[in-house]
Amino acid sequence: MTKAKRMMQENIKLIDLIIELVDARVPIASRNPDIDELGKGKSRIVLLNKSDLADERCNKGWMRCFEDKGIFALEVNSKSGAGIKAINSLVQKACAEKIARDRKRGILNRPVRAMVVGIPNVGKSTFINAFAGRACTKTGNKPGVTKGKQWIRLNKNLELLDTPGILWPKFEDNLVGMHLAFIGSMNDEIIVMEELACGLLEILRELYPEAVADRYGISWRDEAGGAHSMAAMLEGIARCRRCFLKGENLDLKKASDLLLDDFRSGRLGRLTLERPEEL
Repeated sequence: MTKAKRMMQENIKLIDLIIELVDARVPIASRNPDIDELGKGKSRIVLLNKSDLADERCNKGWMRCFEDKGIFALEVNSKSGAGIKAINSLVQKACAEKIARDRKRGILNRPVRAMVVGIPNVGKSTFINAFAGRACTKTGNKPGVTKGKQWIRLNKNLELLDTPGILWPKFEDNLVGMHLAFIGSMNDEIIVMEELACGLLEILRELYPEAVADRYGISWRDEAGGAHSMAAMLEGIARCRRCFLKGENLDLKKASDLLLDDFRSGRLGRLTLERPEEL
């Protein structure tokens, strides 16, 4: 990923605006801290992508939070196209000073040049295709699909520079790494899925206990009224979804995959794991 970061440093001089995609369910964890440093002095827009999977009240709170920091923000859903049409006017608003400077210099109709950035698997390529109205970048559900840069001319007023998703080399906070694993920005093959599932259950118990209880028909408390452990909850999900190995042993790996897939796809409901007051 060092090569991708170096490419971004080289290209930052060519652009007027940074459009950063974050996952609306984990807006802190899915922001690359390098972008704040690299993007100093540039106009900024943050798009809360996959907003349909996130808690609506939290979406509004995160938009206010970014706007309070001088960053324009918008809820979008790249897959359905929701919010995409509003981006053009937001670009003009974010770059109003640059456009006014060009006019004073007699430069008319020079398109705004924007760089699209985001960590792997945040939906960047799907967003660009939706924004452009055509399939101009390769998309997929695996991190690292975008391999190199490409310029995309959208219209006479805007050009986009797509870049590979950058995931920073180490995390100062283990919770950040866990949140990125929840949304699929890290390779599941290098993760102990049972531990990840128990970590997700612990957060859901605090923020959305009804989501798990309603989806799987299990209780957070045992018959004596005590709290179940996360391991016991995972076992309950395995029984509910009939995840068994040979000999009627519970298949906790399968149950973990099922829980994570239900979260990532929105089948557990609209859930936001990071709250605006945490920033």
